[in-house]
This record gives sequence, structure tokens and C-alpha cells, in this order.
Amino acid sequence: MLEEIYIAGFGGQGALSTGQLLAQAGLLEGKCVSYVPVYGVEKRGGVANCGVTISDREISSPIVTEPTVLVVMNNPSLARYQDTVVPGGMIMINSSLVESPVTRSDVKVVSIRANEEAEALGNVKVANNVILGALLALTGVASIKGVEQSLKEVFPKRHHHMIPANVKALERGAELVRAHKFSRTD
Repeated sequence: MLEEIYIAGFGGQGALSTGQLLAQAGLLEGKCVSYVPVYGVEKRGGVANCGVTISDREISSPIVTEPTVLVVMNNPSLARYQDTVVPGGMIMINSSLVESPVTRSDVKVVSIRANEEAEALGNVKVANNVILGALLALTGVASIKGVEQSLKEVFPKRHHHMIPANVKALERGAELVRAHKFSRTD
């Protein structure tokens, strides 16, 4: 198993924390992992991307240049990175914020209205974990339990009260995949 995942958005959308949670869950589950964050110069609203590689064997390079999965949280990220996805790969879109269409026909596209789903759960700040839950269900790269444990390790103690809301978001994302019968090969 080898997944090279690139998560792209603006600062404040949770792209970096999503990658960190995914990488930590992979580590907790005994997988080989790399996590490389990319920051813009701005504090909020600037570029916030990361590459996460999770494998059952050693990883030759930590840099994700040809992702098997691309998660995009905004229009500029889709425009910039959709052509980097390997043929047969997957592009996951937060369709609450991404209005541009994917122009490729050789990739699987999964659209999740993550912001609306997060709002329905009572906290728009967990939108990134709605998408992460869907990604987990589609790829099997890590488990929700692994990410739940990672929340305890990645989140500072002062944010541990947010863990239940984030777990609900993960579960909702996975549920959306099952309900719509998305699969990696559709």
C-alpha cells in the first residue's frame, strides 16, 4: 500500500492539521509516514498545503509531487494542483468552497459539501475533518480510531474539548461516502 496525498488550501482551512492528523494516525498504526508542510508568508489566508505519504514499506522521498489523492479546499488549489494527480488518482473537493470544475477525465472526483456538513454538526471549523473522514473511508490509509487518538496527541490540551466534534466530523465524512456509495473506482 502506498498513498501520496496532497492537501491544499488557504491558511485557516485546516489543510495542515488534516495532514498532521493523517500522518500521526499512520504512525500509530505502524505504517511508514512522511509529512511535509508548505506555508505561505501570510499568517491567515495564505498558502497552506502539505504532502503526506503513507506506506507499508519504506518511503523513498518525502516530497509529494504526483499525488494519488489530492484534497482541495479552494478554487486556486484546484487550478494549481489538479494536473499533478496521477492518472487513475482521486481529487477530493470541498464543494462548499470550490466552484470550478475538475477538467480531467482520468481521475475520480469526490465532491463533499464539507462546510455545510460541518455547520449541520454545529461547528464549521470541523469541515476539514469531514473531508478527512471521507478520505479514510475511500482509501483505508488509516482508521477513524487512529485519527481520534491522533487528535489527542496533535491538538494542544486547551483544544481537547473540541475532540468529540472532530470525531463526529470524521464519522460524518465516512458516512457520506458509504451513503453515496462512492468508491475509488467509480
